Amino acid sequence: MRKFLVVLDDTRECLNAMRFAALRAAHTGAGVTILAVIPPEEYQHWIGVAEIMRDEARERIEAHFEVFAKWMRDKQGINPELLIREGEPAAEILAVIRENPQIGVLVLGAGSDKAGPGPLVTHLSRSSASLPCPLTIVPGDMSKERLEEIT
Repeated sequence: MRKFLVVLDDTRECLNAMRFAALRAAHTGAGVTILAVIPPEEYQHWIGVAEIMRDEARERIEAHFEVFAKWMRDKQGINPELLIREGEPAAEILAVIRENPQIGVLVLGAGSDKAGPGPLVTHLSRSSASLPCPLTIVPGDMSKERLEEIT
């Protein structure tokens, strides 16, 4: 089964990327893999603190995932899977794609404010010619109705 890989983070545009991935998966008989990446800790020498921070990050990720997963199951009939990795986000995304040949499309949400589309979109679109799968960039300010029309 082909899968859409979508990144779960704390950005507003993440919501549209999730919607797009779920809608496309539902219409094409594909699956959805949701990837959350915990960035490396700055204070590695405080092992106890770093461990608590990682546990808290995992709890937040799992809570956010459950919200999206419930919507995908209830509204789209899609049962997404969650992957949590630790490291640099772009490197972890590429590693997941290379490790899982079922991933057919990477879906990212693009920010629409003055700061630009976001670091992941900027980094991965620059190297899109060498990505192991197509990259779909979903505008963060696109309406839910428009997303439903195009999927």
